[in-house]
Amino acid sequence: MIPKMKEYKERWGINSDDAIKPGLEAIQKALQVIGNPEKTLKIIHVTGTNGKGSTIAFMESILKENGYSTGVFSSPAIFDIHDQIRLNGTPISEEELNQTFKEMTELSGMLTDFELLTVAAFISFKRSQPDYVLVETGMGGLLDSTNVVIPLVSVITSIALDHTTFLGTTLNEVAVHKAGIIKKGIPVITGPLQTEPLQVVSQVAGEKGSLLRIYGIDFSMENEEQFKGQQNFKLCERKMKGEHQGINSAIAIQALLMAGISLSEDKVGSGIAKTELAHRFQEIAPRIFLDGAHNPAAARALTNTIKTEFPNEKVDFVIGMLKGKDIKGTLDELIPVAESFTFITFPHKEAASGNELMEKCNFKKKKVLVALGGTIELVEKTNTKSIVTGSLYLLASLKYR
Repeated sequence: MIPKMKEYKERWGINSDDAIKPGLEAIQKALQVIGNPEKTLKIIHVTGTNGKGSTIAFMESILKENGYSTGVFSSPAIFDIHDQIRLNGTPISEEELNQTFKEMTELSGMLTDFELLTVAAFISFKRSQPDYVLVETGMGGLLDSTNVVIPLVSVITSIALDHTTFLGTTLNEVAVHKAGIIKKGIPVITGPLQTEPLQVVSQVAGEKGSLLRIYGIDFSMENEEQFKGQQNFKLCERKMKGEHQGINSAIAIQALLMAGISLSEDKVGSGIAKTELAHRFQEIAPRIFLDGAHNPAAARALTNTIKTEFPNEKVDFVIGMLKGKDIKGTLDELIPVAESFTFITFPHKEAASGNELMEKCNFKKKKVLVALGGTIELVEKTNTKSIVTGSLYLLASLKYR
């Protein structure tokens, strides 16, 4: 479900399927029809169970500070289709997206919605020709529609269980999908990986003849402000809180360096300091935060951030999640810092019900159910901090005052 995409499809008479159909054959044929716009771009390709969006945001900010123009293709939408295609940090305009869809009319009936949007991003970037394009996988990597690119560098931020219906139920199976973005002779950067996924990634990198650089071995972030890697940089305090964001920022720096991009220390520092991203421990009002922790690994990172930023405090969680996620595992990670849970049934065809969330939550104190017909209005509170988390689709639907 890509907000506002239906409007563009109807306006230009383009049909596409809203189902998820992993595989590259359809998009490869479509790109050939329109002249392979992706081949004109300098791309950094990013996958990972968690950390993709934050790592791309750090790279986007660093590149901007160093004077480079950027294109970004990310998912899911924060608000609607426009923010999934960004040019120099700004969501694509309706005028620009109309021009793009006009160029795709001959692709009607060939693609899924996400494949069509991927093609739209490549067409838009070919027209604007930014210095560098940062492309985030939609799901997995090996069979993801973005995996048609030959990048300057491939990035794997993390590997954990998620989207198990499509990617598999073991870390090895998930790792095979993530490692699928590694291309012959193209360097690959990874975050800290567990032993089994690292073995998979190392094997694929070796088979492809790709130089592998691993966080904690080949580069690192020390004391939250000292990057040590291909070059060393002294950094400034980040707006993006949490140890995991220090790791993401290090991955971003190393990836840009491995892509052969010239960076200055002061501009790297200012780029890291200025980086912001919606729904990543984002304070939208006093004591009200949004964070898209939608699997156990992300929930664990959120809990650690809460412990660091709010020592000895408990928080009220407002949470809604999609079916197919590890709901119990995610909730278990949040319990140690919870004062209460409010479970949300929100309007999305894949949303789990609040009742299902409550049944899978082992929290013994206050639990509340709320069913949404449209949006939830968050009201500033005077005491306990509130963190709305779970599905990014839930966060995108919120209103607050």
